[in-house]
Amino acid sequence: MLKSYLHKGLIEAGCDEAGRGCLAGPVYAAAVILPPRARLPLLDDSKKLTESARDNLRLQIEQKAVAWAVASCTEREIEKYNILNCSILAMQRAVQMLAVRPEHLLIDGNRFKPFDFYPYTTVIKGDGKFRNIAAASILAKTHRDAYMKELARQHPEYGFEKHKGYGTAQHIQAIDELGYLDCHRKTFNLKKLKT
Repeated sequence: MLKSYLHKGLIEAGCDEAGRGCLAGPVYAAAVILPPRARLPLLDDSKKLTESARDNLRLQIEQKAVAWAVASCTEREIEKYNILNCSILAMQRAVQMLAVRPEHLLIDGNRFKPFDFYPYTTVIKGDGKFRNIAAASILAKTHRDAYMKELARQHPEYGFEKHKGYGTAQHIQAIDELGYLDCHRKTFNLKKLKT
């Protein structure tokens, strides 16, 4: 069962990212502050949910959250600063966009960088432990997926609606046959994926 908070009585924002291991598209991150008793009975780690369940939860989270925000780092930023730094930067951007300033941040994973004097705690597999991180994981994933579906309409031959930019055999074959698009992270080494 997911926990509602780490520190009772503090305004806590959960933070998570989506798209870190992709070959294409931005990395997205979300920050979410949930009310302590928000009813979200199906809330869970986004990776354990179907796409339709995530989409339904996205609407509920956006309606019931005290505050939420989604931010991203572009493919060019990822190439310039690397994916780890951009995952952290996207989370920081999301926190800065919140309409309510949190008193503590719960970060999914084990890496973060201090900024703006926010106290924070990193939580490995936090999207399966805390409600606000699970909510952030769903918002980051669904907003990124919506972006990738729009890319699929612009470039139907790449199949972005199916693999969402991850390094599937179909995606790698499309890159081999058709070449890179502007949305690809060109510094990612495809040879490692093929071996």
